[in-house]
Amino acid sequence: MTTTKLFLFTLAALGATLPVDAADLLETYRAAQSQDAVFAAARAAQRAGLEKLPQGRSLLLPSVNLGANGTFNDSSNQYSGANAAFYPSGATRYNTRSYGVNLTQPLYRQQNRVAYTEAGLQVAQADAQLRAAEQDLVVRVAQAYFDVLIARDSVQLAGAQKAAITEQLDQAKRNFEVGAATITDTLEAQARHDLVGAQEIAAQSNLEIKKRALQQLTNAAPGDLRQLGQQFKLEAPQPAEMEKWVEQAQRRNPQLAVAQLAAELAEKETARNRGEHSPTLDLVASYSENYASGGITGVASDGRSTSVGVQFNMPLYQGGAIQSRVREAEANRDRAKDELENTRRNVILQVHQAYLGVVDGTAQVKALQQALKSSESLLEASKLGQEVGVRTNLDVLNAQQQLYSTRRDLYQAEYSYLASQLKLKAAAGTLAEDDLARVNQALY
Repeated sequence: MTTTKLFLFTLAALGATLPVDAADLLETYRAAQSQDAVFAAARAAQRAGLEKLPQGRSLLLPSVNLGANGTFNDSSNQYSGANAAFYPSGATRYNTRSYGVNLTQPLYRQQNRVAYTEAGLQVAQADAQLRAAEQDLVVRVAQAYFDVLIARDSVQLAGAQKAAITEQLDQAKRNFEVGAATITDTLEAQARHDLVGAQEIAAQSNLEIKKRALQQLTNAAPGDLRQLGQQFKLEAPQPAEMEKWVEQAQRRNPQLAVAQLAAELAEKETARNRGEHSPTLDLVASYSENYASGGITGVASDGRSTSVGVQFNMPLYQGGAIQSRVREAEANRDRAKDELENTRRNVILQVHQAYLGVVDGTAQVKALQQALKSSESLLEASKLGQEVGVRTNLDVLNAQQQLYSTRRDLYQAEYSYLASQLKLKAAAGTLAEDDLARVNQALY
């Protein structure tokens, strides 16, 4: 059996062990949607952010407070002097109780109106952060899924390579026994056999690590996963111009939207702190009832009062606190602008990297596909050359090593190409579950 045929047989045997119901990429993503702790935290943060709007609106609405109290009084009084006879002396015990309702309706509070505007921006920011988390989850799941496939392929390749070298080692031993080869051929094959054995152990360990990384997203140990099939196709980015992707990212990238909203919030926060210098005008109203069962005079009383008015307040001096908060807000505004610029540059860099990952990945996959054919031909020629005496055992081992290295590089390039496709759309702000579904169609 030739090495190439042995390789194909080994992979076919390994592939045959995969059940028909192996999990695909889309199923893994949907499991992560409900189990990933990072995404769950993002959804909770978004729900919390939505509450900023009613909190901001409440600053413009009236506030009503109800107060009540009841008191037992026990007092002892002794009076002296010319008029002492007019006042009863001795112990007096009585109850008092009261309740009141107070209402305050802001009429003019500049800082409250700014705070309400800020609340709207905070809600928009929370929504943008959730969109960023959704796209990030797609990329993280796809990358973790592909990492498992790459690690599994490495284990399979190491096993197939080990089987091929074992065949070469057995042949070298037979040739040495009959005197057709030197002990050097056996030692070379044995050294390669030991090396690939160590590589197989490392590949199996790496596979377990990658599985645990995927388990962190789905909260379940991954079973068998679907791998790339014949449906895998190379596609150029659409649109084909990188600058159009950059323009789209500047409009739709959620990370950039979060930074832009943060800059607007910082600007509003500066205006709100400046507004603390402004006067405030409130409508105030109150109603209260007071009852006492007795007192010094020994006469019960029951009273009611109602008041309505306008309250004006003008901040004059608070120890320099307002000016300090304004300076702080201005510094935070400048920081937010710088962070926005940094985010914009990072997004543009992400677009360039992902775009080149797709374009260069396409060329790399095609080149490695051709290199794989050449490596297979080289191995067959080396085997034939060894049989007729024009190639050595070392030449065959080197050809085998080149074949398996090329195949491993091809697998890596294919998965990197698919990941770059998703990352490009994520950078542009258009990544959705449908994009993952299209990638999933290439799996079997």
